[in-house]
Amino acid sequence: MGTAKYSAGLPVVIVGAGPVGMTAAAMLTGAGVPVVVVERHPEPRTDWRASTFHAPTLELLDRIGVTGQMHDEGLVVPQYQFRDRHDGLVAAFDFSVLGDETPYPYRLQLNQQHLVRMLHERLAEEAVFAFGTEVVGVTDQGDEVAVTVETGGATETWRAAFVIGADGAGSTVRRELGVGFEGFTYPERFLIASVADDLRGLIPDLADVNYVADPEEWLFILRTPESWRAVWPVAPGAEEPMSPGAIQAGLQRIAAHPEGYRVLDAQLYNVHQRVAARFRAGRIALIGDAAHVNSPIGGVGLNSGIHDAMDLTTRLIRSLTDEVLDADLDAFDTVRRLVAVEYVQADTQRNTERLKERDEARRREAHAEMRAIAADPARARAYMRRASLLESVRRYGIGEPVSPPVTAHDR
Repeated sequence: MGTAKYSAGLPVVIVGAGPVGMTAAAMLTGAGVPVVVVERHPEPRTDWRASTFHAPTLELLDRIGVTGQMHDEGLVVPQYQFRDRHDGLVAAFDFSVLGDETPYPYRLQLNQQHLVRMLHERLAEEAVFAFGTEVVGVTDQGDEVAVTVETGGATETWRAAFVIGADGAGSTVRRELGVGFEGFTYPERFLIASVADDLRGLIPDLADVNYVADPEEWLFILRTPESWRAVWPVAPGAEEPMSPGAIQAGLQRIAAHPEGYRVLDAQLYNVHQRVAARFRAGRIALIGDAAHVNSPIGGVGLNSGIHDAMDLTTRLIRSLTDEVLDADLDAFDTVRRLVAVEYVQADTQRNTERLKERDEARRREAHAEMRAIAADPARARAYMRRASLLESVRRYGIGEPVSPPVTAHDR
């Protein structure tokens, strides 16, 4: 395909109505691009898993006018802590060091389903939504894409100008493309429990976001507007880890609470470090978890998925008025995959391994390094730029025109 221009009159089909797919839909409809959003569930899903929005993500979401509403409902968290389960606070990090570079020098805590709800309400009259519909096939036909769907027991084929796969780690779109999903799966599963109880009242000096190292059972503890949330590993073969008793026992190990915890939600899931071999083939592209999945330690998975969506749709919108060479969409593939590997994968794996380190000497060395970073203003700033993905966005941009195309050698 020499050029990648829209096929007249055909919509962009977005597979998946999660926060990443909905962001892509908002960008495209805002530019007058016809959009169909396909979601196999009968309605927008309530998912408590991701809840962190970093500075560059808030900047990007401001382009679709949703950042203000997110702040109305969200929780601003300027600091977070790295802790040891036995020794307490190791180091505290403050996003305010980025105040001269971004209007959002903090994490905004807001459960991802709220962003989905906001965008669904805004797009109700702008996009076509096909809930309860499952995509079972996609075929790039050169000048358009054939999308085969099943709904209500019937199968039909739609025509699309472009298809965006935002359909999660088990992506049908990625499978149909025959694209590999390289990486590994952690042997332990992660359990996430949300409680109505105030953990700060039970754990002295707890911050709103805390990464807690422990060789036996590390923790990730954070606050959202409606709850406190804790994540911990579940060993392979553990019996009934989702039973009320097992969840309550895990919470009691975090902090004794004689009255018992009021559990609002709990999920158990496999955690992967995987990246698709490519993010785009012709008129079909992958974004978010369909393109890359990672450990939640760092809170960057959702953010990088939104960055994917903004990068890709910026390039697609440009093709409405200009002839966009394949090099521009190839740049989406190259740059977003590079960021996924060198930032998202590298940092989340390092963060996770740091929390679970069993060798005592290496644990102490890691703690000393975190203290040294926090104590040095220049190192702390560099660390926070990277942790928030601000460095990757400033370095590579979002949807920047590229000529000649970016390659890994251009880094």
